[in-house]
Amino acid sequence: MSSYGRTRVLTIMLETGELNISEITRRSGLSHSAAARHLEFLTRWGILTEKRFNRIRIFRVDQASPLAEALMKFYSDWKEAEGYYRRDYN
Repeated sequence: MSSYGRTRVLTIMLETGELNISEITRRSGLSHSAAARHLEFLTRWGILTEKRFNRIRIFRVDQASPLAEALMKFYSDWKEAEGYYRRDYN
């Protein structure tokens, strides 16, 4: 995950579970081509799956992927720890 854009796309996907490419582009603030490149990478690594309905591309976190499962667990733990930090130190 050496790319800020890729990390942003991954975070959006972990938060939502499933989105079309237009919504991912809007939420990430990336260009369509940059978002598509990051989504292709995440799909190739087995973290996301893609469904196509004509021109509509929908991406989903692959629940069957051990890597995706580990990332979801890490993200969940991170958000929980962040909540404790904010509660205890603010």
